[in-house]
Amino acid sequence: MKKYRCTVCEWIYDPAIGDPDAGIAPGTPFESLPDDWSCPLCGVGKDMFEEETE
Repeated sequence: MKKYRCTVCEWIYDPAIGDPDAGIAPGTPFESLPDDWSCPLCGVGKDMFEEETE
């Protein structure tokens, strides 16, 4: 699964980890995050994330 990076604060959403503090289980792809999910570090929405290229 692809990782996504916040373009504001550089936080990485890793689907293997999820976002446990927001109730997002490990294994949840970025595309399946709720529309109202936001970056746990800076609070911006999903539209401010871009796919990580390795």
